[in-house]
Amino acid sequence: MGLVSQPAYAVDPYIARYLQVSDPVPLEMNDQGETRLFSANDLIAGKKLFEQHCASCHVGGATLPNPPISLAFDVLQKATPPRDTIDRLVEYMRYPMSYDGSEETLLCREVPESWLSTAEIENLAGFILRAAQKAEGWGTASFD
Repeated sequence: MGLVSQPAYAVDPYIARYLQVSDPVPLEMNDQGETRLFSANDLIAGKKLFEQHCASCHVGGATLPNPPISLAFDVLQKATPPRDTIDRLVEYMRYPMSYDGSEETLLCREVPESWLSTAEIENLAGFILRAAQKAEGWGTASFD
């Protein structure tokens, strides 16, 4: 009798259902429109990082502390500079700035390379952007 191989991973139900990912999906890396394929494993890793480090202030993409600027895709697009690509979102996480880009902000923690590697922070950014694009209700909750 032959051995039955198991999949390398079980797709997280949230990733499969709400982010609609089973096969790798392209996400925009930069302002030049270059993309990179993110696998379900990449987005699962990003989701775990989000849950560990971001979810206490950004539940479901909403933002609990002031200012109440969410992680909804249209909000990310309207930031200065926009935070709607992997590179731009990573740049923000490495060097957090106010929504209008005028000053450093202490409300969101800086994520240095010594804390999260480039691959890890890109997976985190990939999860946030895919959720912002696909997950119904992401970034729309109001906690007023």
